[in-house]
Amino acid sequence: MINPDPETPICSAKGCRAPAVWVLAWNNPKIHTPDRRKTWLACEEHREHLSQFLGVRGFLKDVVRFEEWQEQQEGQDRPEG
Repeated sequence: MINPDPETPICSAKGCRAPAVWVLAWNNPKIHTPDRRKTWLACEEHREHLSQFLGVRGFLKDVVRFEEWQEQQEGQDRPEG
């Protein structure tokens, strides 16, 4: 599937151009502090494969729908009042 909108984030799987539906939050404990989160994006087709890749290595911390992740990030950017 080709991503119709260049503004839409795409799947991180090699060669995939499908729109991202999932965020896979991960951390490599050998090089990242425990609270650091790196992210990969996944389409429906590649979510399980990418999750397994990170999970086998003990890196996978969370899998969240893209929209939910965006809302969480926007909430963190807002100053507390």
